[in-house]
Amino acid sequence: MNTDLRLALSCVTHHKEVIQVMETLEASFAKFPNFKTDNDAQVLLWLELVSVFTLNRHKGWGCNFKIQRLLYQYVYHGRDKKVGPPIVWRPTVNVINNSNVVKIMRQLGFNNYQNFHNFSVIKKDQFWRAIVDELQIRFQHKPTQIVEITPEKPKWLAGASMNIVDSCFTKVPGSSIAIRFATETNSKLIQNVTYNELDEMVSQVANGLVAMKFKEGDAISVMLPMTVEAVALYLGIIKAGMVVVSVADSFAAAEIEKRNTISGARGFFCVDSYVRAGKETNIYSKVVEAHAPRAIVISMGLNPPALRQGDILWKDFLSPKKTSSSVYVDPDSFINILFSSGTTGDPKAIPWVQSTPIKCASDGMLHHDIHTGDVVCWPTNLGWMMGPWLIFASLLNGASIALYYGAPTGRGFGEFVKDASVTMLGVIPTIIKNWKSSKCMDGLSWPSIRAFSSTGECSYANDFLWLMSLANYQAPVIEYCGGTEIGGGYLTGTVIHDASLSTFTTPALGLDFVILDETDQEVEPGQEGEVFLSSPSIGLSTMLLNRDHHKVYFKDTPSLKNHENLRRHGDHITLLHNGYYKALGRVDDTMNLGGIKISSAELERTMGLDEDVIEVAAIGIPNRKGGDNLIAFVVLKPDSVVTASKLEYGLQILINKFLNPLFKLRKVVILTELPKTASNKIMRKDLRDMWMQNGVQPKPVQGTAKL
Repeated sequence: MNTDLRLALSCVTHHKEVIQVMETLEASFAKFPNFKTDNDAQVLLWLELVSVFTLNRHKGWGCNFKIQRLLYQYVYHGRDKKVGPPIVWRPTVNVINNSNVVKIMRQLGFNNYQNFHNFSVIKKDQFWRAIVDELQIRFQHKPTQIVEITPEKPKWLAGASMNIVDSCFTKVPGSSIAIRFATETNSKLIQNVTYNELDEMVSQVANGLVAMKFKEGDAISVMLPMTVEAVALYLGIIKAGMVVVSVADSFAAAEIEKRNTISGARGFFCVDSYVRAGKETNIYSKVVEAHAPRAIVISMGLNPPALRQGDILWKDFLSPKKTSSSVYVDPDSFINILFSSGTTGDPKAIPWVQSTPIKCASDGMLHHDIHTGDVVCWPTNLGWMMGPWLIFASLLNGASIALYYGAPTGRGFGEFVKDASVTMLGVIPTIIKNWKSSKCMDGLSWPSIRAFSSTGECSYANDFLWLMSLANYQAPVIEYCGGTEIGGGYLTGTVIHDASLSTFTTPALGLDFVILDETDQEVEPGQEGEVFLSSPSIGLSTMLLNRDHHKVYFKDTPSLKNHENLRRHGDHITLLHNGYYKALGRVDDTMNLGGIKISSAELERTMGLDEDVIEVAAIGIPNRKGGDNLIAFVVLKPDSVVTASKLEYGLQILINKFLNPLFKLRKVVILTELPKTASNKIMRKDLRDMWMQNGVQPKPVQGTAKL
């Protein structure tokens, strides 16, 4: 084995362990002597090393991530970019044969994934009929036609009458576990709610709404942490023929009022307050300040709050009657009004309809491989689309939802994931970076996890290699990119594809897209451009409550041969040489540095490599000479003593090395936290506005740079 490897290992561990590692791995390297010049041998060698890590996990070096990362980098050093990024996970024959996607493929007569994807886009009626049947979607009156295609407003499940909540309780016996949950104060005590028990609580909600004189079609705002009550409330509102208005609990009163006004909400469900990571957050006072309609309050504190006249407590709202009849409606009837993140302007009000959950469940089944009896965990809430997604992707597939009452940033959450036997764990990249930097998950192992998923932000390869190490590299990360207006994803992965870090492997089944450069031509491998959706799908929005849907998504979009009705989405994507994809952020978050366009996400990915940095947000400020000045807002590790000037120097070196020396970093501002939406997306617009107004940034670190 190479002397360089020995020297590199000596930098991350002690001499005795270096000898143990070299001796243990010698046979593995001997199997693939030509790995430095053979790309296939690189993959096989890495997979061989993974098996060695697992066998030696009981030893110190066997679970030492620094050693594993170094070996990963050593094996793949010099890999030809034209064969694609390094493969970090490869499915076994058993994984492939037992996957949901292969099951459906074989039922429909396919043994090739690409052919199956083409079929799902071209033969939409046949594909979605098979998905509806597999999910056992229930109808009062069955559809006469799966889809009537029109360019901008296709009609799905024409002629049907339904209530999607019915289908949440048909896949498994009522004694099966629907929800597993634990609290932050006692994460070891896992409690279970069966499908029957959840169904009864859903009926209690529906009956309580009727008793309060709410009517079919009424919009009802919900601002709750993700709890059993939140799941039951969400489904109960829909079962009663009413519409959930999703409001994130992090919003200020003015934003809450704005969402109530847009939706015409007639009722409001909230908690009085909650404690997360030892910090109490008062919710009810914001609801009152927002002049919210009549509120039903779940008391999570020791003492119930003093309520406004007309407001009532949850215990007084919940009906004792545990059965109810569903209200059946047209598939285009609203079930949920959600709002875009608002990072680039006022939020769009996006209705979900009765058929949208089928998209959530399809993505969960085919791309996240959620099976009956699985346990699905995704730290989220109903204010972000992943809250409703979690409910439908789990229950429509007969799986259990795993809910943790508290902040998912500490070890308690990691122990909950292990003890609840979570099989699919969803994350956002910021959480992973925090786990890794705080070392709160050190020593934990998640052997039950079969797949991770990541969405909301561009991910960091090094952080996700670390994440996979917690599952002994036996579970891939399914990158998942989409949006509220899609009802799920358009770009993702499967468990039957080789997985690379921070890359996507396939368009979502039932959907397709094109990537266009600045001249509106389709990009070639190795090039990047803007995404336009090229085919209708269940889940895609057909209207907005407060915007012109045509203007937002279709007006002035390019027209190509075979793609005459492209739908604007706005993501910035690179097509890799092996047909995989890498996300570069939003096209509206790009900036011009030195005459070259680059996304905020790409800059943040690079600056995030600095060892002192937990989070970073990059914004571009126009300068008088043309182009933009690059400003970086940074959150440091708690024990960091680096100054703003020294950090600026270090970040510029990273930019020079990994991106382009023409990209000049003009200023670094150190913050204690970045402003974020309820879904933890960084609000770059807020940072940009504060800079332009020369105001004081939120919670600056004392003694650091000022705006």
